Amino acid sequence: MRLGAVFPQTEIEPDAGAIRAYAQAVEALGFDHLLVYDHVTGVDTGVHPDFVEQAHRGGARSKRPYDVHSRFHEVMVLLGYLAAVTERVELVSSILVLPQRQTALAAKQAAEVDLLSGGRLRLGVGVGWNPIEYRSMGRSFADRGARLSEQIPLLRRYWTETPVAFEGEHEWAVGVGLAPLPARPIPIWIAGGERRRALERVGRLGDGWMPVGTDPHALRPLLERINAIAAEAGRESPGIQGRIDGCEDLDRAGTVLEGWRRLGATHVALNTMNEGLSGVDAHLAALERTLAVTR
Repeated sequence: MRLGAVFPQTEIEPDAGAIRAYAQAVEALGFDHLLVYDHVTGVDTGVHPDFVEQAHRGGARSKRPYDVHSRFHEVMVLLGYLAAVTERVELVSSILVLPQRQTALAAKQAAEVDLLSGGRLRLGVGVGWNPIEYRSMGRSFADRGARLSEQIPLLRRYWTETPVAFEGEHEWAVGVGLAPLPARPIPIWIAGGERRRALERVGRLGDGWMPVGTDPHALRPLLERINAIAAEAGRESPGIQGRIDGCEDLDRAGTVLEGWRRLGATHVALNTMNEGLSGVDAHLAALERTLAVTR
């Protein structure tokens, strides 16, 4: 099982020096991967007073979803910068909200990050939960799951075929292609919760699963369903990306990590956000304390 860290971008200084210091320290501590969250636009709850309700209907788990004041670097630009300032650590989007983006552009950006990092990108994708963000980007929220199911195989074609020939209900790419190609076919991991279609998408299309939940004991029935779907499709069981929230409770962190081990997680990331920490040094100190327990 490979340990990683969640990049706490809403809670550290939003400048290049802080980002570089954090990423290089994470690598020096021996973490295997660095996860980066994605949002493009935030929502002003004064203008959209029903936003929290809409977000929860869309699948947001937090009682207070991110809003217009939450700091988010653009995920692909950030991953490109992280590729330049690190040497070994795997770079992971968790998750790129793919259906609100143009597929060809996402494929091109991911190919560049992978090429310039020497094959260190793992692309986590999902449908997201923010209908207002979708609208601000000119994309439909209602059919996002169907679009994602077409986008994933199209991404793989962009990364391995020149030219591409693909015609679907939502996506079209005929006689086009990318150059340069990524360092290798980029692994695609898919976020999914309890909904049947989401689990089927992971089993049929995903190299790995990024569960929405963080309680490994509750996820076993969902994992069994995913593995059965993968077997029916003649595919290997996907990897599992776990996450440990509340890292400052060291006893709990150790217990949760053991739960992920028993579930068969291949990767687990430590998340220091939402614990009242501020700045690079505070987050790195929390990671070091947790690392001492989890290892």
